[in-house]
Amino acid sequence: MTRLFGRFLAAAFVVLAFALPAAAQTKPDPQNTLYLDTPYGRVVIALRPDLAPQHVERLKTLTREGYYNNVPFHRVIDGFMAQTGDGQYGNGTGGSKYPNLPAEFSNVPFKRGVVGMARASSPNSANSQFFIMFDETPSLNGQYTVVGQVVSGMEFVDKVKKGSGSSGSVSNPDKIVKMQVAADAK
Repeated sequence: MTRLFGRFLAAAFVVLAFALPAAAQTKPDPQNTLYLDTPYGRVVIALRPDLAPQHVERLKTLTREGYYNNVPFHRVIDGFMAQTGDGQYGNGTGGSKYPNLPAEFSNVPFKRGVVGMARASSPNSANSQFFIMFDETPSLNGQYTVVGQVVSGMEFVDKVKKGSGSSGSVSNPDKIVKMQVAADAK
């Protein structure tokens, strides 16, 4: 009986040894979590500094400066993505006071809920704008920087007013009510 109990304890230890690190990884890091409040509810985004440290830092810096508050979702294409983050002009042509960032591409696929950095034709032109995927779009893989993943509130992103035509330009667009780093949330 003692031998059987010893084997049970050894097996339990092995299971816990592997389970605890996995559980620790799923706990949200408030320093790398964004709260994006829409008119419909809160979207929680887990940032990925392991994939794109410079882009994640830029999003957090701008968020802490209040840059994204009241910024429109200026380009929203049903079945594709919702784009925002132009706190300069609100129409997709502006950026922040900071310089553009060099690309930090990864092999993470662009699927529903993935957050990527918008850019111009140059891979090194991302600045402040970002987009949230409605659906999988493999053509973006390895071409845009992945900065995070929506972990809750995707149903609120789905409600954002859609644009018209292939450009997805939105007249009278929905806006980010407020965006905060979770560690700073009040």
